Amino acid sequence: MAFGQNQLGNNGFGASAGTLGVAQRNRVLRNTYWLLALSMVPTVLGAWIGVSTGFSFFSGSPFIGLIAFLAIAFGFFFAIDKFKNSAIGVALLLGFTFFMGLMLSRLIGHVLGFSNGAQLIMVAFGGTAAIFAVMATVATVSKRDFSGMGKWLFIGFMVIFVAAIANIWLQMPALMLTISALAVLIFSAFILVDLQRVVNGGETNYVTATLSVYLSVYNVFSNLLVLLGFLGGDRD
Repeated sequence: MAFGQNQLGNNGFGASAGTLGVAQRNRVLRNTYWLLALSMVPTVLGAWIGVSTGFSFFSGSPFIGLIAFLAIAFGFFFAIDKFKNSAIGVALLLGFTFFMGLMLSRLIGHVLGFSNGAQLIMVAFGGTAAIFAVMATVATVSKRDFSGMGKWLFIGFMVIFVAAIANIWLQMPALMLTISALAVLIFSAFILVDLQRVVNGGETNYVTATLSVYLSVYNVFSNLLVLLGFLGGDRD
């Protein structure tokens, strides 16, 4: 899911899609992978700090916490898009991934409450890495155009987003599992679509490309962890 616009760049962060050659496309893809890997560092740091301090946006009013989260997240999206053609955009992206690590800490802390919590986190990490590897390979080698999936994936995202908000108050385990399972499928497909856009030269800025792919990877991991914690968590 792309939160930024594909605009022209002339300082190494992007280039016109019309003039983007194979070497330049590969450079954007390579830089996207490197920045994505780097973004995991502040994510892990934010999660560790959040678990250590008991951080939670939703400990008080879930509605107020949701509004605050969305306001901060979309503030980051706007700022990253505005400065995507400079090093400031990279710094803002890394700041955003730290914030998302903080948001992930509540789930991490909950799973760590299981006797096999650390194992579940590693399984979720391994599963996310495997999904990313498969999607990246398909995006790179497949001749099929997957861009048409974008609008359907967005509709699917909106459905599970509304359902997830409703379930903050409904607290229905079956609905939570359904949302998480669909989210893993939808965001896995988003990884494929977003990476193929880079491969085909449709996305020419590696900062916004990284943001899109990061959000999908983040959601795949977090929802895999929800499923594993619910189905395989052991409190003994």
